[in-house]
Amino acid sequence: MNSDPLHPDPARDASPAASHGASDAPRVAVQGEAHLEVDPEIARLGITVAARGRDRRSALDDLTRRNADVLDLVRSYGDAVERLETGALSITPELTRHGRGERVRTYHGAVHLTAELNDFTALGELTTRLADLDLTQVDGPWWALRPDSPAHRRARQQAVREAVQRAREYAEALDTTLASLVDIADLGADGPAPFPAPGGRTRSLAGYGAPAPDDEPAPLDLEPQRQHVYARLNARFTMHSPVL
Repeated sequence: MNSDPLHPDPARDASPAASHGASDAPRVAVQGEAHLEVDPEIARLGITVAARGRDRRSALDDLTRRNADVLDLVRSYGDAVERLETGALSITPELTRHGRGERVRTYHGAVHLTAELNDFTALGELTTRLADLDLTQVDGPWWALRPDSPAHRRARQQAVREAVQRAREYAEALDTTLASLVDIADLGADGPAPFPAPGGRTRSLAGYGAPAPDDEPAPLDLEPQRQHVYARLNARFTMHSPVL
């Protein structure tokens, strides 16, 4: 028997908590999931402005004029437009054979723009007015949520609550209760990429701001596409030892 106070016997002095610590507690691992369906917050339009000319300079001048007209039109919607960006610009010669050689027949120009709107009433009118412009192509709208949308937080919190509920149900099946949380592993809460929504029916609407002139087409009635937000996580808990 070791009676030296400076070298106590570890086997004799070990407490029950040390010999039966938290690492020996039974564990339960569960997955929490959440799926929310919410209204979109923004809509994006892809706009391609084209121009052509017999020479490079005339094509560029035509493209500059048309691009300015589109920018002025989009900016006229004020706060309804959250973002307006210019993408790629190109001037491309169209060649034609003449005798034994090739000659430039004409030049084609194009500039790509992206507009992001938060007012869906303005969206229908702007889409129609853009599509009515010569040599202007409109793609979209693509509906989406902002990266910091509260919907993402709600989905993550709901996934955590579901994981806790599942773990409790497993513990209850063993006539015991949860003791502590071990860890949570976030598997991501991103929803699927937004898809273009089908075009709505056309009907007459009041203009955005001032009434639309009589010679302008009636605004499109665009129905926002609901967004799906997902969250998934793994969680592990310890349980109080059940009596089996």
